Amino acid sequence: MKNFMGKDGFQWFVGVVEDRNDPKTLGRVRVRCLGYHTEDLVKLPTKDLPWAHPMNPITSATVSGIGQTPLGVVEGTWVVGFFTDGPTAQQPIIMGTLPGVPKNLPSKGDTKGFQDYLYGAFPKYAETDVNRLAVNSKIESEGFSEEDNPHSTLTQRRATRELAVGTAQIDGVVGGVAPFPTDLDTENGGKWDQPAIPYAAEYPHNHVYESEGGHLKEFDDTRNNERIHERHTSGSGYEIGPDGTKVTKVVKDNYNIITNDDYCHIQGTSRATIDKGLRVRVNSKGESGNNYNIEVGQGASLNVEVNGGNINLTTLNSGADAGDININASRDLNMQVGRGMNIGVIGSIIETSNFKTTSTTNALTQNSGTHDINTGKNTINGGSEVDINASVINLN
Repeated sequence: MKNFMGKDGFQWFVGVVEDRNDPKTLGRVRVRCLGYHTEDLVKLPTKDLPWAHPMNPITSATVSGIGQTPLGVVEGTWVVGFFTDGPTAQQPIIMGTLPGVPKNLPSKGDTKGFQDYLYGAFPKYAETDVNRLAVNSKIESEGFSEEDNPHSTLTQRRATRELAVGTAQIDGVVGGVAPFPTDLDTENGGKWDQPAIPYAAEYPHNHVYESEGGHLKEFDDTRNNERIHERHTSGSGYEIGPDGTKVTKVVKDNYNIITNDDYCHIQGTSRATIDKGLRVRVNSKGESGNNYNIEVGQGASLNVEVNGGNINLTTLNSGADAGDININASRDLNMQVGRGMNIGVIGSIIETSNFKTTSTTNALTQNSGTHDINTGKNTINGGSEVDINASVINLN
């Protein structure tokens, strides 16, 4: 061999990828080259084309799986490269891909090469091969501008924005013995909207990567509309807008697994709306000292409202492991009951007051084995009548 790469006669080519199922999994592809190969698949089947090695950039190690995997081209991709064996043309190397504007779409099962005749999948459009999100084609007229060829994912994201998501509304109580302010947390009418999709790309500033399966990445450098957008083909993804606002959407389940501590600092207000239930489990291993603590700062209140349900507080276990329920009010303890108030106590009831105790009721019935009243002064005002029924009455 007289001519080879590095010694006389650099021989390059332009061609179309027809097969990428490399049996050696090296990222090689079979390329039908213009001027070297006929388009007649009968005379030269794809299986007889030589395998072409891809050339990775210097920023990719391309050894032991380190760096960028040399995969990306599909059947129907136009490529440019050279032959390392010169005129023999049996050892091609691909240097890059060539975008264009396809004149015709592929015909699956055709007898002509230079196209994706195996699957008929690529190219998908008879338009520029540059991604629609990067081009952002528009119809322009005086005082009017409208997208005329938006990417399907952009249309879908705009159509599935979350709107009028309700937040917790505490109705409050203004009368009775336990009032508190009404209609708490009514900011924005008690609801919020997902921000509008901030896409406003201008060619050539949006750098887009889209896989054949529909996964997307955008790094948009459009002035004053800089964005980062990453999206799974299912619709799950996130977007960071020009002002730093981040919107994350998960179309199915979401799992966060942290093997140590988790810290979250929200410097504004946090609002969570859950369409179904919420379960929080603390101290799942039963270790002492892992408490569930809630602290509300000065000037704010802790408000809990249940619509049509119950509030249940329970401590379990018995003996030394039993737990107490403690309520400490630094001022008044106000309780307003709409119907009956039932208290069942197995042990004793102890009431201690440093001030006057007043009970007001329409009727009071007390049943006890022994009723002792010790007081310095006991005054009973019965109005028109006081009835005492007892077999023995001792007055001292």
